[in-house]
Order: sequence, then structure tokens, then C-alpha cells
Amino acid sequence: MRRLLTATVVAVMAAAPALAELVIPSLSYRTGPYAANGIPFADGYQDYFKLLNEKDGGIGGEPIRVVECETGYNTEKGVECYESTKGEGALVYAPLSTGITYQIIPKASADGIPVHSMGYGRTSAKNGKVFEWIFNYPANYWDGASIAVKHLLDINGGSLEGKKIALVYHNSAYGKEPIRTLQELSKKHGFEFMEIPVDHPGQEQKSQWLQIRQQRPDYVLMWGWGVMNQVAIQEAANIRFPMENFIGVWWSGSENDVIPVGDGADGYKSLNMHMPGMDFPIYDELKTYLYDKGLAAGAGDQAGTVLYNRGMYNAMIIAEAIRKAQELSGATAITPAQLRDGMEQLVITQDRLTELGIPNFGPAVEASCENHGGQGMAIVQQWDAAAKKWNVLTDYIQSDSEVIDALIAEDSAAYAAEAGITERCN
Repeated sequence: MRRLLTATVVAVMAAAPALAELVIPSLSYRTGPYAANGIPFADGYQDYFKLLNEKDGGIGGEPIRVVECETGYNTEKGVECYESTKGEGALVYAPLSTGITYQIIPKASADGIPVHSMGYGRTSAKNGKVFEWIFNYPANYWDGASIAVKHLLDINGGSLEGKKIALVYHNSAYGKEPIRTLQELSKKHGFEFMEIPVDHPGQEQKSQWLQIRQQRPDYVLMWGWGVMNQVAIQEAANIRFPMENFIGVWWSGSENDVIPVGDGADGYKSLNMHMPGMDFPIYDELKTYLYDKGLAAGAGDQAGTVLYNRGMYNAMIIAEAIRKAQELSGATAITPAQLRDGMEQLVITQDRLTELGIPNFGPAVEASCENHGGQGMAIVQQWDAAAKKWNVLTDYIQSDSEVIDALIAEDSAAYAAEAGITERCN
């Protein structure tokens, strides 16, 4: 009898359909020279999906399985992670690396898997007519360059004529992204533009900041990542460069970048595509469903940091796109192609952010076949060293679409010609 029951149970289990899952790979880097920045993002990314699992049973009744793969911020390893996880039913990739993103754009497009390079990667992927599977909302690097310049225009009475602006940048595909935009903006607004590269990983910058001391730019912008950021801020403090005139992109504006510098970082500014801090109802839910139960990702010590919030924000956008895909398809166990449709028709309003427990956490997002990059908005925040917190200085600032749209059209057209892509959305 016991053998018969056992055989019956096995037969029933074999006949039952497999549990459907929403598989979300996480190309993380908890090791290597950029681990200090990779860890909080990966924790926030996981914790948002864990919260949905614990609170709601997933999305639309489908549990979420995050598959983490360590890249070490190495492009080759990132591609290996993509290849090793795509066969698990991966719905979407968030590479958190411009180098990895560039390499997997053609692969993911051929495989039919969406990529969400949120605020990084190939800027011209905003053009959905060419990049069918790639999304980079809510803003891209060229938006960031424009928003920084717009902020400088605001604090200079609307004119930068005769000013000198330097760009200190990570000497990689990532760091070079804003150069073309800043060149065009310098022509439009009459400022002199200087380029100052910093080689990976950026621990030695004496010569760059000697050049800044000699050339005396009015403002310095920074496209840095990892240890490069804190070294640059320390060097700026060493030469007494006015911190309020030093502005980093959103990847150069985390606690890791300023706390090691101490009081010398006071007044430093950066862009942010979302709000900093923990003053949001979602943190009460995280405490109830994850933190108090010991379910937080990693060591559980990153809550409230800028990059933890960014990981959550990235996960939230993907989760909302999944909801949209389920709505459009009428299915809960969606395919990557259905998620692509959801990402392309995604609308996130401020009312929806409030419903999610993150009021005004980010700008409203609306995508379309033509627009995979959103509305191109970000805030400016400033570091208060005494309080050890970021203060928000501005509302969401809209980038200069007149300059950026033309550059995106030019770059994406060149990519389409090279790759043999016919534009769609007609």
C-alpha cells in the first residue's frame, strides 16, 4: 500500500504543470573594484522583488525568481552571465554597466529579450524605431549632461557665455557618452568645454586636478564610478575647488562617494533620477515584510542609500512593465516578447507612485514605440556633510530635447545603417 501511494504521488506530481515563475536575472557585482556601488544596487533590486513576493505573492499571482550572476563589472563576465542565464526563461536584463550593455544589445535583440539600461548604456537606444528591444527610461546620459548645464544656466541668470566647464570622466564608453552633447551645448550657450579623462579605476588623479587648478574652470562636471568618485572629490577638496561648483552625474552621487571625504565633501552636488532617503511609506512595508524577518538581501545594511533606492526604482519600473504586459496579453505567465510590449506601452503616473508607497520618488514615465527613454528628467541634490544626507535642491528638470533629439536621430540612424536595421513604428 505504501509503495502504491508513493507511486501515485510521484505520478500526480509529474503530470502537474510546473510552477510558473517570472525570472529576472540580476547582473550584479558584489566583488571587484566597483563592489561598493554594486552591492547596494543589487540589494535594492532584489528587495523590491522580494517585497512583492512576500506581500502580494509576486505579480499577478506569479512568483518572481531573481537569478543573480556575478560580473565583477567585467564586460566579458557580464556577457557570460547573459549567456548562462537567458535559457532559464529570463524576461529582462538590467546590466548596470555601459560596457556590458553595448555588448549584449545585438545579442538580446537577436534573442528577443528586453534590456533596461536605466540611465546608462547606449543613449541613442531611446529611439525605439531602431532599438526595438532596448529601453533606457527615465533618462539617459545626454539628458544628464543637458540637465547639469540647465542647472548652471539657472544659477547664472540664464547665461554661461564666457564660462569654462570641465568634464572629469571615466575613460571608458560610459565616461565618454556625454562628450558629444556637451560639445553641442557649449556651442549653443557660449561656454568653453574641457575634457579630462581618468583611467580605470581612478585611484590616481593628481595630474588631472593639477590641470584643473592651472586651467581654473568655473565648473567641473563628473562622469565617474566607484573609487574614482571619492578620489576626485578628495582631490577637489585638496585644491580648494568650490564644491558647489562641482556636479556629478547620477552615478557620481552616492554616499560612498562623499562620506569617505568627510567635511571636505560638504556642498558637492550631483544629479539623481529619483529621490534620496527613506522618508517613503514603502520602507514601512520593507520593515514589516523583509527587514524584521531577516529576509533583506545581502547584509541588510544598505536601506535608504542612494544606490539601494536606485536598485528598488529599477525593479519597480520592471514590475510595472510586467503588470502592463499581463494586462495587454491577458496572461500572467508572460514571455519576453510580451514584456517588451509592456515596456513599450508603460505609463507610470505620480498617482501610481503614491499607490506604490513612493510618492514623487521619480518622474512620471511614458513610453511609446518611438520613445524608449522617457521624458529625460532628473533632480539636483547636494551633500550635507554634517547631517550626512543628500538635500534635494530642485524639482525634476527637463533636458534640452532640441539638442538631444537631433543627436539621438543621427547616432541611431548610423547604428541602423551599420546593423542593417529597418526603422519601425511607421
